[in-house]
Amino acid sequence: MPVTGAGDDFFATGGNSLAAAQLTTRLRTRYPAVAVLDVYQNPTLRKLARRLERSVREDGDARTVAPVPARAKAAQCLLLLPLFTLVGLRWTVALLALGNLLHRLGPYPWAPTASWWYVAAGAALLFSPPGRLAIAAGGARLLLRGVRAGRHPRGGSVHLRLWTAERLAECSGATSLTGPWLQRYARALGARLGPDVDLHSLPPVTGMLRLGRGCAVESEVDLSGHWLDGDRLEIGSVRIGAGAVVGTRSTLFPGARVGKRAEVAPGSAVAGQVPAGQRWGGAPAVRLGRAKHDWPGERPPRALLWRAMYGATGFCLTALPLLAALPALLVAGRFVPAGAGPAGALRGALLAVVPGALAFVLAYALLVLTAVRLLSLGLRTGNHPTHSRVGWQAWAVVQLMDLARATLFPLYAGLVTPVWLRLLGMRVGRGAEVSTVLALPSLTTVGDGAFLADDTLTAPCERGGGWMRIGRSEIGRRAFLGNSGMTAPGRSVPDGGLVGVLSATPKKAKKGSSYLGLPPVRLPRSAAAADGSRTYDPPARLLWARGLVEACRLVPVFCSAGLAVLTLAALCALAATPVLGVPGAALLSGAVLLTAGAAACAVTVAAKWLLVGRHRRAEHPLWSGFVWRGELADTFVEVLAVPWLAGAVPGTPLLVLLLRGLGARIGRGVWCESYWLPETDLVTLGDAVSVNRGCVLQTHLFHDRILRTDTVVLREGATLGPGGIVLPGSTVGARSTLGPASLVMAGESVPADTRWLGNPIEAWRS
Repeated sequence: MPVTGAGDDFFATGGNSLAAAQLTTRLRTRYPAVAVLDVYQNPTLRKLARRLERSVREDGDARTVAPVPARAKAAQCLLLLPLFTLVGLRWTVALLALGNLLHRLGPYPWAPTASWWYVAAGAALLFSPPGRLAIAAGGARLLLRGVRAGRHPRGGSVHLRLWTAERLAECSGATSLTGPWLQRYARALGARLGPDVDLHSLPPVTGMLRLGRGCAVESEVDLSGHWLDGDRLEIGSVRIGAGAVVGTRSTLFPGARVGKRAEVAPGSAVAGQVPAGQRWGGAPAVRLGRAKHDWPGERPPRALLWRAMYGATGFCLTALPLLAALPALLVAGRFVPAGAGPAGALRGALLAVVPGALAFVLAYALLVLTAVRLLSLGLRTGNHPTHSRVGWQAWAVVQLMDLARATLFPLYAGLVTPVWLRLLGMRVGRGAEVSTVLALPSLTTVGDGAFLADDTLTAPCERGGGWMRIGRSEIGRRAFLGNSGMTAPGRSVPDGGLVGVLSATPKKAKKGSSYLGLPPVRLPRSAAAADGSRTYDPPARLLWARGLVEACRLVPVFCSAGLAVLTLAALCALAATPVLGVPGAALLSGAVLLTAGAAACAVTVAAKWLLVGRHRRAEHPLWSGFVWRGELADTFVEVLAVPWLAGAVPGTPLLVLLLRGLGARIGRGVWCESYWLPETDLVTLGDAVSVNRGCVLQTHLFHDRILRTDTVVLREGATLGPGGIVLPGSTVGARSTLGPASLVMAGESVPADTRWLGNPIEAWRS
């Protein structure tokens, strides 16, 4: 469109979000600090020119980013063996318990046995919360002795010790601790916690955490206190003052300080100090005003009964897979008769894989469904003491919903998802598309034709002062809530509205409006025209076709069950060897699990290439075979590769090898802690790149129910901080840094040797 005057509006003349990103990219050749947000906030030519005149040209100093040393990668691979052996010990204890039970029922010569005293001791150490806590905290204390805050080389001694301590926490099961066990775990690591603290996020393994009296840390807050910036590891302590509140999904940088009675809004990124009594929010966090303290002034008592209930519930949650496995074992017992030899038992167990896996999935779903429906009875909106019936019920429901997303992953992002969520108590309209949402189902309403992308959060519990506030959330008709988007209690995404990736729903939103970022900024946007029969109103034949493809999501479940049978068979064979026996089998269990993990990844890679081939830049409507096959390939990753190997090896050459096998172009000496590369063929990571924990290289967007794929490129030495997301069509220049919780807009190009932070990103002047 021609420009006729200084008052012309960029969006009124046909500009959109992609054009804004492209304009910003061109402006950065002269004004490196300009941000996409500047175009939205200054849409006329005159205002934008004034904004550019005020900006200061800050040329970044070029730096050299060294690749991860080969010796560090070799050390990681060697350390994986004892770490996986710890997991293998749990398999061995479970196998011995099963063998003891089977020998009471008849002759099962292939099943190893051991004294119940040994089995009980192993179970107490490896399965119980106190045992897992002791292994993780004790190991971290030994590994991190003498580690101090500061900057350390990537791949150096301190970094490897920190990496090992975090992997030990995961392999021991400490990262699944909930409720009061989290506080005990934090203290065991060396963190200093005052009385009456509400902690619902994992503490840092470094122990560099101080929580003041009565403060509240909501779920999914990143308290790790470390991240990689180029080839340097930054470690620092985190302090939260008395009575302060840190909202869900926030990130606290190394050295962050939250003052007494201060509040940090959900999703925020705190890089420095939040003064006492103030409310800060956004990424990066800025002052929003005085802390509101929207709860009763008097702190409720913390009853011992409810502390015990939280602790017992946390233990029961970890036992859910064991309970669901009982029907599967009964089914398997019908195929493995008493007296059968090892070969006959293995043959029968493999025949039982399909019915046994179905029994496990159905039993787990039934347990979750029953528990959620019972615990949702009597849930009322408003403020409730954290230590009360309603507070405990709401917390337990959220824990169950979170577990279901992982264990029952094939039920999500498909035709059956609305049915599943309705059974759980959520009001879901006709034609809604819902992915891995985390919600209080009885307090969430999803309108007709709405779209909830991956990892969305609706109606979360808000905490503070010993109280919990719960409220209703609503996603309107044909509304869109993007990946990792949040809708707080009492808020709604309006009909036809859009809340973008990593964004929060504003308090007041008009029908058809669109928002992006933290805090949310209104964006001009026009819906794309598309064939309704391929987006909102598919014919019956497409419904049946999609249903058949999605039924195949059970195939990776069966593969995982079959792999479990083969793993147990290998342990039985090792235990039956006279030279090794049960102790030898236990010592070799780590090697067995690593082999099984490699097999799971090989099957996943083969499935990806068979189902979708090579991803390319393209557009596909929701109701198309390519989209369904892509979701099926992703199910192989999440159900097979991640539980068996990929989820336990972040930052290692093994994860890089898997991603390369899936099609990603990854250079030499890369440190990558994320497997969230949806269309791997469209991702390029240059030499010495650092991709921190929780990052998403988002190679697609699903606005208007059309899948649009494009490339994501991180040039050599670039850094993507923890929790960062890069949208399609974006390029991050060589040696540039994107800070934690940052969002790079679609089509945006970040210049080389620069530093950026924010949601969406702005020049980082630190």
